Amino acid sequence: MAVSTKLSTQPQVKPRVARQGVLHELMKNKILYLMFVPVGIYFLIFNYYPMAGIVVAFKNFNYRGGMFGSPWVGLENFEYFFQSGKAWIVTRNTFLYNIVFLAAYTFFSIMVAVFISTMLGKIFKKTAQTLLFLPYFLSWVAVSAIVYNLFNYEFGIVNSLLNSLGMEAIDVYSEVRYWYLILPFFYVWKWVGFGSILYLSAIMGMDHSIHEAATIDGANIFQRIRYLTIPLLKPTTIILVLLGIGRIMRGEFDMFYQLIGNNGILMDGTDIIDTLVFRSLVLSPDFGMASAGGLYQSLLCFVIVMLANGIVKKFDRDYALF
Repeated sequence: MAVSTKLSTQPQVKPRVARQGVLHELMKNKILYLMFVPVGIYFLIFNYYPMAGIVVAFKNFNYRGGMFGSPWVGLENFEYFFQSGKAWIVTRNTFLYNIVFLAAYTFFSIMVAVFISTMLGKIFKKTAQTLLFLPYFLSWVAVSAIVYNLFNYEFGIVNSLLNSLGMEAIDVYSEVRYWYLILPFFYVWKWVGFGSILYLSAIMGMDHSIHEAATIDGANIFQRIRYLTIPLLKPTTIILVLLGIGRIMRGEFDMFYQLIGNNGILMDGTDIIDTLVFRSLVLSPDFGMASAGGLYQSLLCFVIVMLANGIVKKFDRDYALF
């Protein structure tokens, strides 16, 4: 018996793919883009528009010519910055202090977040979290007053206690070696409450069934922290560290200026790029040299961010920022 088959000669119809242009995307997500408008305006005004001032770093700025009419001097401002003898000192101090700040801030923020997450008493947990977060709202002016009353040579609390114990008073404001510990301590004290909230939110978002399974298998609290909580915090930690590295050449100007001020004895060990640029504007209104220092600082930040992100991307692309 012959079996006849008919092959369909009609072409297959492919599903139509709508062309999504920019206008279609805007209309589709118009609420989200409207919410972004204030943020976009803020960054345009305060971040991108001021970038035109970079040109001042290559000019001998004067008020008559203004930003664009002042005479062009090329790299003379950078030469003055590097020949002043302060470029290497402030670069070294800015980098090393921020490395210590970032490492200590990250470590203690994670530890505080882990300890708070393991607390059982709800009232005690909220109280501890509030007390840790309180220094974040203090200005560095208030912190400088606290530091001064602690370490003042004549009537400071520390020296009064040492004198009562028959020990010699220490002149903290004349010895730079003490500030290598004081500055990181107060930086962590002020920021650890804010940082712990970031890590605590990541801990709260973890799958708690994993911890319950580990508890059933006999793991104690320290084993759960070591083998579960800390490894699961790895993505959050890497992202926050990369963001911190982006500011690694941006010193905490408020902290250094309020705690150290213009103390020449401590200058070599505590001077950073930000305070040097500020003094150059206050003592002599040299906008060109100050702009050159700021541009040099920004370029270093850019290079460090690109290197750090490249290293992270080489090992795991999922953790890279871009």
